[in-house]
Amino acid sequence: MSADARIIHPLWLRLTHWLNAVAVLLLVTSGWRIYNATAFLGFSVPAHITLGGWLGGALAWHFAAMWLLLANGILYLLLNLVSGRLRRQFFPVSPRQLLRDMGAALKGKLAHADPRRYNSVQRLAYLFVMLDSIVLVLSGLVLWKSVQFPLLRMLTGGYEGARQVHFFAMAGLCGFIVVHVAMVALVPRTLLAMLRGR
Repeated sequence: MSADARIIHPLWLRLTHWLNAVAVLLLVTSGWRIYNATAFLGFSVPAHITLGGWLGGALAWHFAAMWLLLANGILYLLLNLVSGRLRRQFFPVSPRQLLRDMGAALKGKLAHADPRRYNSVQRLAYLFVMLDSIVLVLSGLVLWKSVQFPLLRMLTGGYEGARQVHFFAMAGLCGFIVVHVAMVALVPRTLLAMLRGR
């Protein structure tokens, strides 16, 4: 078997994955600091797990990481589309197979025999995070430049609606991260594959 045949994740995928991870970490922690400036949902995030030190600093971090996520996310989606990986790895998602895999996952019996193939739960989770990231970017545009994006502002329920959409989309992303890290802890070879490709 050639070295290329053993590659689970190509270099472009590993690089975009880790750049997205850095961007998301910066965005979430600076976003929590920005949220704390108004705490419009009635609670605050502990300051020691936020980034930026003050509102202006948090905004600077958030905007810098926003461009990294946007550019890297577009590159990730384009490379997945052009290479055919998006179709091969994430589709189809069969409702019957999804229910079967979810049942196996809840019992702790979901197989990971071939790390090159995603099961239905993984496919749905990755598709969710792609769509959730798009919602985050679009609602973030409303918060950043509300006047310049009137259609997006209307679709998200106005500026206040966009704040809630953005916050709950971020919460969904954080939920994905928690499950993702837990799964990596249960199947550590997936981390090695994302670090070295095989």
